[in-house]
Amino acid sequence: MNFTEYNELTHRRGKIWIWSAVCLILFVPIAVCVKYNAWPGFLPVFKGLLGVAPIYWTVGIIEIITFTPMLGTGGTYLSFVTGNVTGLKVPAALNAMESAGYKAETEEAEITSTIAIATASIITTIIISLGVLLFVQLSPLLNHPSLKPAFDNIMPSLFGGLGVVYISKNWKIAAAPVLFMIALFIAVPSLASSVGILVPVGILIALGFARLMYKKGVL
Repeated sequence: MNFTEYNELTHRRGKIWIWSAVCLILFVPIAVCVKYNAWPGFLPVFKGLLGVAPIYWTVGIIEIITFTPMLGTGGTYLSFVTGNVTGLKVPAALNAMESAGYKAETEEAEITSTIAIATASIITTIIISLGVLLFVQLSPLLNHPSLKPAFDNIMPSLFGGLGVVYISKNWKIAAAPVLFMIALFIAVPSLASSVGILVPVGILIALGFARLMYKKGVL
């Protein structure tokens, strides 16, 4: 099987898994409605979705456009079926490709990313399963005040480690978006909940300054 055939097979199976996941997600509320004969009606559902769905649609579209070139075909399908794309799957894929010395959008990176994301998904499932089984026993430990700072800084620690690697390699290009985002979040801390929407903003700033520096002969 060559790489083109591999991609075609991945797309076929990926679409099956994506739509299977959609059906499973929708079947849960439908099953509850059938069981208790409690149908909310179209208007209440529409009103509820009107406030939150556009945000999720926007972030979802942005994440697909932003992350697909990094994750590859197989990695993208796996990530969006298993979830936690930004917090786990992207760091796992980028770290694996960095360790292996492969650049994104190459055949080697595609395979490496897929294996890394699949491994992360399996490990996450095992850990969550153990957490559910041992929830009562682990609750006092996980709720201990001394662990709260660690849980509050999981995302910064993940992306901080990755950021040091990539920023140090391309610090001239990274300087503008990093400084802009630092200033923006200091000025408007509430935007921390809109990171997904601001990702393409950072990309556009990086591209704009990279082009400007290229024309000036800095790059």
